[in-house]
Amino acid sequence: MRLSSLLIVSFTFLAAAGLSLVAAGFAVTGMEYSTEIAVRRTLDETGHDWAEVTADGLRVELNGTAPDEADRFTAISVVGTTVDAARIIDNMDITPTADLAPPRFSVEILRNESGISIIGLIPRGAGRAAIVEQLANLVGEDRVTDLLEIAHYDAPAGWTDAMTYAVKSLQSLPRAKISVVAGQVSITAISHNIDEKLALEKALNRTAPPGLRLALDIAAPRPVITPFTLRYHIDQNGGRFDACSAESDGSRDRILAAAQKAGLAEPTTCVIGMGVPSPNWSRAAELSIAGLAQLGAGSVTIANADITLVATAETPHALFDQVVGELENALPKVFALHAVLPVPEAATESAGPPEFTATLSPEGQVQLRGRLTDETLRHLTDSYAKARFGSDNVYVATRVVAGLPTNWPVRVLTGLEALSQLRRGSLTVTPDHVNLRGMSHQENATAEISKLLSAKLGGAESYGLEISFEPLPEPEDKPMEPEQCEAELAAIQQVHKIAFEPGSATVAADSRETVDAIAVILDQCGEVRLEIQGHTDSQGREEMNQNLSQARAQSVLNELRARRVVTSSFAAKGYGESTPIADNGTEEGREQNRRITFHLIRPEQRPEAQSTLDSAASENTDIEPSGETAPETDAPIEQETPEQ
Repeated sequence: MRLSSLLIVSFTFLAAAGLSLVAAGFAVTGMEYSTEIAVRRTLDETGHDWAEVTADGLRVELNGTAPDEADRFTAISVVGTTVDAARIIDNMDITPTADLAPPRFSVEILRNESGISIIGLIPRGAGRAAIVEQLANLVGEDRVTDLLEIAHYDAPAGWTDAMTYAVKSLQSLPRAKISVVAGQVSITAISHNIDEKLALEKALNRTAPPGLRLALDIAAPRPVITPFTLRYHIDQNGGRFDACSAESDGSRDRILAAAQKAGLAEPTTCVIGMGVPSPNWSRAAELSIAGLAQLGAGSVTIANADITLVATAETPHALFDQVVGELENALPKVFALHAVLPVPEAATESAGPPEFTATLSPEGQVQLRGRLTDETLRHLTDSYAKARFGSDNVYVATRVVAGLPTNWPVRVLTGLEALSQLRRGSLTVTPDHVNLRGMSHQENATAEISKLLSAKLGGAESYGLEISFEPLPEPEDKPMEPEQCEAELAAIQQVHKIAFEPGSATVAADSRETVDAIAVILDQCGEVRLEIQGHTDSQGREEMNQNLSQARAQSVLNELRARRVVTSSFAAKGYGESTPIADNGTEEGREQNRRITFHLIRPEQRPEAQSTLDSAASENTDIEPSGETAPETDAPIEQETPEQ
């Protein structure tokens, strides 16, 4: 019996242990499955569907290939929100990255009197030591500055040919900058003259290897010209240059164009060099050649900043004075003019007496020509004329000559003062007479100018006046007559009406164009006394309608002020429902009664009496100007019905 009991107990114990093992196995398998399902769901929801999950007991293994390191790290992080991070085993791989592209290889070589400098990035195997040695053979080892860097990449196609050609080219370029990239060389250099430039370009192009892109910029310095000279001559055969210098291609083209206008007989060119005395050289040459062309014959010579203009003996004195005066005043300040008019062997008195003239155009432009006694008088005349007629309206073409009468300055300045009182006219001053002709808008202009000339010239002086009177023309921007202004405002009101927000004094947004149109008309009306009247229909209480009409009239006045209309003579007045122009029993009638009107304030009528005009002037349909300015009035605004 005892043995049987022991067997039963042992069997029972073994059976329980077996059941426990089976239960534990099922529990582990269930936990692994649930863990794997939860982790996989988390990965799919976060976009990491490339990852594979395997649960092994408490461990969670992650497999798969991540697009990059960031995605791999993110996958581990999101799984760590589902299971303990200590249970995660990372068996993931990362997609291999593509090879980095090689850098852009380039070299800059600079050669001058100090030696050679070379800087840039070259590929491996490019022969750095050999390059530096070749450069050292040109200028000496201690005069080569090596700033090259090497990148461990193979040389690109065309690199070796370009580098070899660049180093070889330096043998014939003592002053140059060479830029090298694969398949391309750019050379900037300086030669001694144009012939050397052409020879270098030919040699460099001939020695360039096939397929190499070559860019050449070789400059030849301009010669130094001293003195910087130009001489142009005109005779019966036309114009010709004895000498021509210019500092640039543009300057040369301007000078030649001026010579062609002056009758250049045969094609020529100008030497482009250094040493120009002023950046305005071409301007001075243009003016000088044009002045000589006006004379018709002679020569002009420019040596640095000195200009000599020589006319022929047959040149009329008046023409010579005019051309020289204009040229003296037009030349740039650095240039000095010396004008020569040869005296004929048999001089006659046919040249006429010296004179000074001034002309005033209807547009206010003044031209001063003729002779003055000295440089001081010329400056004084110029300043006085600009003060009288405006700095931008005076053109001076006077010249200084000797031998004029001692009272010449008084005659000239007094004549200019008299000319300034005319609308248009001309002044002529001669040694024995002052003559003034023209037109004035003042009826007593002749008497006033006669007093001026008599007082300043003296009773013994001779002067003549031929002055006509013309009434002042009506201005083009003459304001409208008040009645026309009122009619124009009424015409606008017949088309558009100033509308307001319901129950408010705020001008409606869609009425702004109407207020703009009214503002334009008022700007053309000038100074008028105007009453802006506000009216309502009969709905609501009478006091409320009165206050609302006043506020709306004031709001329109404010809108006009905002548009910079001068409103100092305007008044705003509300009439409420007291002056209807239609039946308030219908919607159409009430709409007509809600209005803004504009009326002239006439001297014989008080503003309060204007209300009686509304019924008689019902044809003046009301307008509703636009705007959003809040009403400015001391009267309170009561709420009205929406129809108001």
